[in-house]
Amino acid sequence: MELNILTLIYLIASVTFIIGLKMLSNPAAARKGNLVAAGGMTLAIIGTIFLYKDDAGERLHNYGWIFAGLAIGGIIGTLAAKKVKMTAMPEMVSLFNGMGGACAALISLVEFNHIAHQLSVNNSSEYIRQIQPTVLIIALGLIIGSVSFAGSMIAWGKLNGRIKDFSFPGQNILNLVFLAIALGAAVYLVIDPTQSYLLYVILLISLVYGVLFVMPIGGADMPVVISLLNSFTGVAAACGGFLYDNKVMLTGGILVGAAGTLLTMLMCKAMNRSLKNVLIGSFGGNKTQVAGDAGPQGHFKEISLTDAAMVMSYANKVIIVPGYGLAVAQAQHSCHELEKILNDKGVEVIYAIHPVAGRMPGHMNVLLAEADVAYEKLQEMEQANDEFKTADVVLILGANDVVNPAAKTDPASPIYGMPILEVEQAKTVIVNKRSMKPGYAGIENDLFFQPKTSMLFGDAKKVLQDLCAEVKNV
Repeated sequence: MELNILTLIYLIASVTFIIGLKMLSNPAAARKGNLVAAGGMTLAIIGTIFLYKDDAGERLHNYGWIFAGLAIGGIIGTLAAKKVKMTAMPEMVSLFNGMGGACAALISLVEFNHIAHQLSVNNSSEYIRQIQPTVLIIALGLIIGSVSFAGSMIAWGKLNGRIKDFSFPGQNILNLVFLAIALGAAVYLVIDPTQSYLLYVILLISLVYGVLFVMPIGGADMPVVISLLNSFTGVAAACGGFLYDNKVMLTGGILVGAAGTLLTMLMCKAMNRSLKNVLIGSFGGNKTQVAGDAGPQGHFKEISLTDAAMVMSYANKVIIVPGYGLAVAQAQHSCHELEKILNDKGVEVIYAIHPVAGRMPGHMNVLLAEADVAYEKLQEMEQANDEFKTADVVLILGANDVVNPAAKTDPASPIYGMPILEVEQAKTVIVNKRSMKPGYAGIENDLFFQPKTSMLFGDAKKVLQDLCAEVKNV
């Protein structure tokens, strides 16, 4: 009876994961979908703690350790989530994702130690044949979890500026060699599980591969690697589900892995990167142009706050393009305030969202949702590119690489071929930046030197607050 109840709990939890994921596809329902899935996970955890029995009919024990771990992790997670700034959200996602990969790797280590203990008692060929499928799952979980952990930690360091991009000639080949060694060792371990030392060889090589895999990341490619590492963690969790024959763990892992993989493919398309190059760590590794290589691009012109307010006040349509600079300045609320003031003057205001703006997928959507910007005002890149032709003013707030025309015109550019927001089609372009320093890709932006573009320098929050005051007086 208890087993049937636990099976029912797992079924309910699996359904909540699917429903929650479906709701996440709609920004209006995303918050509720997250709560639905979290509720299902809570139910699955409680059911496992109190109802699970192993093959020998034994329940879980050491409740003190279990609940102490839950309490400590819950407190740390809650405080981290409440205190994190929106600019640091990608870092937290990478850190938490890395913890998931580490858990999967630790599960593999612990379960193989159980098998090694059994092998010390019974290492007959019949027993080895029985455990080989389990060893295969353990090895895969260890490789994927270790790569996800190491890669996520490097991504976390890059996002907060502690780790710089690093690459060297032949790095892709070396990456493939390390991956081949890890997979080869895994195959040998499956064939002969008595060679337990191979497990630690696999662990070490996988960690090194995870580091080398992410180290070459440059430019605006960060959203790609975040979504890819997220899918790795999901697959590693699914391996744990196979290992324990746990349906809800398997379902959750498959959903995360599949969603992460699909998102990675969408990000690759948005960045004009092939999935093959992503898998071997070729993040922009074929192009090495840096800021200033091409020399001075020309002269730019500035616009005053008063003139910018005047142009926007008498426009029919204004399109706002948010970028990482908006997040850094925590200016989303001021941006929404400007939108409301312009709306009161009869100006149509919409937002153009590039799929890889910011440092993680959906970064700008989350940022603007925090300021209660209406979801229907957020236009995806394809929609927005149709709107620019009829826009009187485009206000770019801290975006750089995603509006750089070099992606279409300069084959030598690291971002060449990347789909961009075609802001240059608007009548007037106003760019808010702190300075003329290049963006995350490290290259100058030709847009800033075009005749229809004007620069509005300053902190995004302060500039928007002053713009709000000026527009009110027009």
